[in-house]
Amino acid sequence: MIILGITGGVGSGKSRVLYELSEKYDAYVIEADKLAHELMKKGGIIYNEVVKCFGMSVADPDTGEIDRARLGNIVFNDRQKLELLNSISHPLVKEEIKRQIEIKRLHGVKLFVIEAALLIQDGYREICDEIWYIYVGREERQRRLMASRGYTPERCKSMFESQESDEYYINNADCIINNEKDYEITSKQIKAQLNKLL
Repeated sequence: MIILGITGGVGSGKSRVLYELSEKYDAYVIEADKLAHELMKKGGIIYNEVVKCFGMSVADPDTGEIDRARLGNIVFNDRQKLELLNSISHPLVKEEIKRQIEIKRLHGVKLFVIEAALLIQDGYREICDEIWYIYVGREERQRRLMASRGYTPERCKSMFESQESDEYYINNADCIINNEKDYEITSKQIKAQLNKLL
């Protein structure tokens, strides 16, 4: 089994790359953020720890589910609380991903893909055979985000500044997939890199 890590800034087109890996190359794809949301549902391992640390005030009084907007308001205004939340959720997500890898290995999966914004920072290199950075320059990412999500230039700038620089990812990734131009060019890069890997 090949374990491939995918990362990239917001607006870089990671979703399309993941879709291609799944559809064309039969990859099993896990998106760390979506997995975290699953594990944060009532009864999940992240849910239990979050309630223990932050109290039931972060839960919806009717359903008991964590109100992510309420939790977000708490952690994004307090760096220490955000770090606490990350210290709870990130290791638990990583453990679940490791568990899934072993299950899929037993089922004969050939290509296992992990997508995470903090893939490098959270130490996924120890798990991945290769890490790809999906590169798109800031101007093009901003143009895409404004067109597809209706973001303002200010919101884009704020999001970009909250992430590591392109240089950081370029220096720490094994492969750079340039997704700035026509997607056919991206697709050819994916094929060439997978041929080397597989």
